[in-house]
Amino acid sequence: MPERRPRVLFVGRGRYRLPLPAWLAKKWDALEETIDYRVLGAAEADGATRSERFRLSPPARPAAIDGALFQARLPLRIRRQIVEFGPDVVVAADPFIGAAAFVGRRLAGAPTPVIVEVHGDWRTFTRSYGSGGRRLLSLPADAVARWALRHADATRALSGFTSSLVEEVRGEPATASFPTYSDLSAFTESPVAPLPHKPVALFVGVLEAYKNVDGLSAAWRRVAAQLPEARLVVIGKGTRQHVVDSLVIDLPDQVEHHLQLSPRDVAAALDAATLLVLPSWPEGLGRVVIEAFARGRGVVATAAGGVLDLVEDGVEGVLVPRADEDALVDALVRVLSDGKLAARLGAAAHVRYADWHSTPEQFAHQMRALVDETIARKQV
Repeated sequence: MPERRPRVLFVGRGRYRLPLPAWLAKKWDALEETIDYRVLGAAEADGATRSERFRLSPPARPAAIDGALFQARLPLRIRRQIVEFGPDVVVAADPFIGAAAFVGRRLAGAPTPVIVEVHGDWRTFTRSYGSGGRRLLSLPADAVARWALRHADATRALSGFTSSLVEEVRGEPATASFPTYSDLSAFTESPVAPLPHKPVALFVGVLEAYKNVDGLSAAWRRVAAQLPEARLVVIGKGTRQHVVDSLVIDLPDQVEHHLQLSPRDVAAALDAATLLVLPSWPEGLGRVVIEAFARGRGVVATAAGGVLDLVEDGVEGVLVPRADEDALVDALVRVLSDGKLAARLGAAAHVRYADWHSTPEQFAHQMRALVDETIARKQV
């Protein structure tokens, strides 16, 4: 008889468009070889909400209540899937989702074990993301996240940094630590391009407070004055977009902004850049750093969070203290004005990429091992 695959309910806030695009389907197709899964998540606007594997909620209107409404409905949605699908394990994409999973399993009257994942510092959710009104929820949100982590049957981190966050709460590192598979083929399908003749810094990410968009803007005004030929390219959108808009207005010849680009266009933007700049505080891991490594580009970044798992100061990039504008300016000016240094950092970054390259099959194998371990623990 064929081996019975464990049933896993994956729950997260991620948005999906059905049918899945090819680059995303790779991960789920690999998981299907080893796990019988179902996904609870959110649908893209005007997109399908149901398939054999996916159960998605449409965006709420007005958009301001979408997140709160998604979270409020989640326990009942999880309960329904526990009753109908009968998962052996629930995998929650963050501690807040984990809390909803515990309520859902209580409502279902089932002992289904819950794996809580930690992709980043959950404290940024209320303090450095979205509107300032979220700060009012900081203390209760922190309490909920810590409660969920303490009660988790198992935990999964993405990096040494996120594992340390788990250890702060549980007194032990995460049960498993491995990054989620990301399709980086757009960043590896062509040879590394030479550095551009003129200095270009590239920022890719959501324009939110924890990305230190304001600090980058202030630093770039000073860099632009020192290096008139230098240019900053920003890719992203978010609540701090007005900061970038002001920068574009004031420095139209030295700042360029794109709301969103495809992976291949981001790869092309990296090829046209001298370096990647990532002044966040902090990153859970920093996928964009791995993308930059794949394209042979060094990094100027904050020495915090998961970046420290990826970048060695002076080898693949230059690391600066958190919220140190002077240090950020100095690092940008130094690398952008020294082609040999930028090339050396980029070459080392390209070598380092091999340490973080993974396949969908590797991710599926790691996930299956964690699921099996969690089930075995629950049965003891």
